[in-house]
Amino acid sequence: MSRRIDYFNDPDAPKANSLVPSANTVVVNDAGELLLIHRTDNDNWALPGGAMEPGESMTDCAVRETFEETGIHIEVTGLVGIYTDPRHVILYTSNNEARQEFSIVYTARPLGGTPTPSDESREVVWIAPDAIDGLTMHRSMRLRIEHYLTRAGKPHLG
Repeated sequence: MSRRIDYFNDPDAPKANSLVPSANTVVVNDAGELLLIHRTDNDNWALPGGAMEPGESMTDCAVRETFEETGIHIEVTGLVGIYTDPRHVILYTSNNEARQEFSIVYTARPLGGTPTPSDESREVVWIAPDAIDGLTMHRSMRLRIEHYLTRAGKPHLG
């Protein structure tokens, strides 16, 4: 099985050999819960999202990836931030691609659908913000959620 390994500021990280624009979404329901997935490739909890495809906008990417990974249809409503830290390298073991982080993180609201796991997500849950600390999560995802919860609409630019 292909694995995803996230490195941050790690001298043993592989040198990045690609840069792929991607989108993540902080989807919040009427109860204030966030939509999270339990990833199949690294066993971490994360915001839904993934790589942009040719012919689509970044917001279209966010909508598509969220639906593919969660079964939830969304409307993008705002921006959490832009994340391009070259110290964050993501290794995909299937082909030894080592990506430098490049993610735009949006806020969104659910329009419909039922939380449904996919090939990329073993679980899809709505979770209260105060319950997130107990989940296994890469620091980059935790940072994105923290920025959403604490920056009051001021986007992270980095």
